[in-house]
Amino acid sequence: MSTSGQIRVFQVATGNLGTEMIGRIQAHPDLELVGLHCYTPDKIGRDAGEIVGIGPVGVTATGTVEEILAARPDVLTFHGVFPDEDLYEKVLEAGIDVITTADWITGFHRDTNHPHPSGRKVSEIIAAACERGGSTFYGTGMNPGLCQILGIVHTADVAEIENIVVTESVDVSCHHSVDTWKAVGYGRPVDDPTIPDSLYKYTAVFADSVHLMADAFDLELDEVAFRYELGACTKDVDLGWYSMPKGSLGASYIKYQGMVDGVPRIETHLEWQMTPHTDPAWQIKGCYITQVTGDPSIYSKHMIFPRKGFDLSNPENFASIGMTVTGLPALNSITSVVAARPGIITSADLPLRAYAGRFKI
Repeated sequence: MSTSGQIRVFQVATGNLGTEMIGRIQAHPDLELVGLHCYTPDKIGRDAGEIVGIGPVGVTATGTVEEILAARPDVLTFHGVFPDEDLYEKVLEAGIDVITTADWITGFHRDTNHPHPSGRKVSEIIAAACERGGSTFYGTGMNPGLCQILGIVHTADVAEIENIVVTESVDVSCHHSVDTWKAVGYGRPVDDPTIPDSLYKYTAVFADSVHLMADAFDLELDEVAFRYELGACTKDVDLGWYSMPKGSLGASYIKYQGMVDGVPRIETHLEWQMTPHTDPAWQIKGCYITQVTGDPSIYSKHMIFPRKGFDLSNPENFASIGMTVTGLPALNSITSVVAARPGIITSADLPLRAYAGRFKI
């Protein structure tokens, strides 16, 4: 740790999420930004603050793992879109903890759908690196991630649980990532046979959220089933940054269902719309919903509003709220992760204080 007692943080990536987190780290009294790793050549050598538009912060972006290790951070925060398991391994075996928002909750999805080139499970590679370095690896975000913790906590006053559903019900048109929505299939003809595979490929990490909750309840699942409904655009839709012709995919309802004896017990639902002009269409709530059926039953909305005076007229500002709530569960967990046992941990391993924000004094 630094002489000030702050935790030394080395961040990876400055996309939508990483850009938001540079400023959040700078404003956090317990954290010190000591480095930024970028994959884009034209960012390397520039000041991290200038890259993300907040002015110089005195940290120069670098592009090699060796420069990460030389900085001797306490923790590396990874905010790339896709995991970089080679980087994880090198950083972990050097004794540096890793917290990532990229595609990792329990490791089930990575092990199942993205085998390591060596033939070994990705989780085995990471666990071995943690053991060599005495380091800790933790992957979370808003959803999957924090949403499932909310689902677990909401059962604290339930005697007998029959079913839990955690739903993300959001309009995704504010997330201006053309590559993401092309990959998922939005804008393709709704009867395109490749769409189901695309939806599964890019949302399969949500199966991890079901496994995480099942682990917390000591519930053994037979399988996690994937089900979906597709909403076709009822007219041509032009969002300015993305176009979807009439008859193309403009909304979807995805379910990951943890099954026991043919009955769904733990579920994660994704209710997404790029436009309300689809058939079928869903009533988007703009929030995260936890429903517990049992004795008693629980219904709870996790609604997110901007801070006072926040300018919502700029779509980029609106999108930044989503980036904030994705990155802060990882950022707020840093102290607890640094103090945690070595190895791969999940949210079920962390204390309640790991999810606490901080008061502005």
